[in-house]
Amino acid sequence: MLDYDDPRRPQVVQRVVKEIKDKGIKYCWLEFLSIDGFLKSVGINSNRIEGILETGEGFDGSSIDGYGRLEESDMVAIPDPSTFAIVPWIRGGDKVARFLCDIYRPDESRYEGDGRYILQRQIRRAKKLGFDMQAAPELEFFLLKKENSHDVPQATDIRGYFDGDPGDKDQFLRRKIALYAENFPDTEVETVHHEVARSQHEIDIRYNEVGKIADSCITMRTIVKAVAAQNNYIGTFMPKPWSGHNGSGMHVHMSLWDKDMKKNMFYDTEDPNKISDNLRYWIGGLLKYAKDITAVLNSWPNSYKRLIPGYEAPTYISWGFKNRSMLIRVPNFFDKSKAARCEIRSPDPAGNIYLQMAVLLAAGLEGICNKIDPGEPTEINVFGMTRKERKDMGIRNLPESLGQALHIYRNSDFMKKVLGKPGYDAYYDLKIKENQRYNSQVSEWELKRYAGRL
Repeated sequence: MLDYDDPRRPQVVQRVVKEIKDKGIKYCWLEFLSIDGFLKSVGINSNRIEGILETGEGFDGSSIDGYGRLEESDMVAIPDPSTFAIVPWIRGGDKVARFLCDIYRPDESRYEGDGRYILQRQIRRAKKLGFDMQAAPELEFFLLKKENSHDVPQATDIRGYFDGDPGDKDQFLRRKIALYAENFPDTEVETVHHEVARSQHEIDIRYNEVGKIADSCITMRTIVKAVAAQNNYIGTFMPKPWSGHNGSGMHVHMSLWDKDMKKNMFYDTEDPNKISDNLRYWIGGLLKYAKDITAVLNSWPNSYKRLIPGYEAPTYISWGFKNRSMLIRVPNFFDKSKAARCEIRSPDPAGNIYLQMAVLLAAGLEGICNKIDPGEPTEINVFGMTRKERKDMGIRNLPESLGQALHIYRNSDFMKKVLGKPGYDAYYDLKIKENQRYNSQVSEWELKRYAGRL
């Protein structure tokens, strides 16, 4: 991840332009995310790329969610040369390159509502404090099919967790996804496997610096959808396609290192559990702001169909070591000097990954800076406790709907500070409209349950 003013940028630009010419790449995609996490793309002939790497490509920000009003609509997408990659699945023999972009205003200032910039601000804050956040997300998704465009997408298998596939149907798709990822910078797949629900799969991306990991998640979502489409499937990161089955989450493993990447700041050899005060305070920050950040970590009305008891998704704000009913879990591993970390289990993969990583980093830093005590770990199954027992232990609920989460978001000074006014306002306005559209729908379940009763 290179800033426009990064002193390394001219050398990287020169190398990339040379590679494009040497390899005969004729076409480039310039990509970025809308504020709600949807991929935006513009194609250019590569004979323009050298100039565009310097001055960017203009676009109408008022036509993209979160990128300006009509009276201030001009925006500029400037490609980050460190994200250059040759797209491996293009048919017909053409060579196409891809870049992820930073968004600027015409006066050459950064657009404050660009999710990538919001994350970069938090990364700079961490570096000033002497920290470098590393992260590894577990991306879950579904591979579905439908017979024609009017059909509801259906499951394609009835397999379960870690199930094999002797027919090589699922394995083929997962293998293509993992191998395509090798063509993109900083995107290394560690494992791919079938998950608990029917037609559900998981990709685990190798630990990396949080900015690079966010870019990698965008890459992986694109690869999944491309491989699925080329094989007449639908690849979706929708959190909960069906009731009665597990939904798709995005557990995020996080660790904090010194700026030289030599010391894991979450490890303490003197502690009985080998975890440092920094890790405890980090968890304290995440727990304190868990409700504030939920509207970003779980950004669709559908997200809250996943966050219910009984389906391995957290619903209560607590932490512990072994228990997977926790919102935050500290895994036990052999070499904690390098592996000491925590895992937050509530996020799902449907949102804006830049905003998701930004709020996690910001909440953790707030915990460290203010020495927020997370309290004692909880090692019993929270789902099995009564409401009174949870209340007596001070265990709070996560928001139960996007409407609840947005109400907390709207009144959160923390979120205003992290996202900045343009991003904060744009995100709220967009999501409140989406929630209103959802609330205006009448489901088949409601009709069957209530129509004959009154």
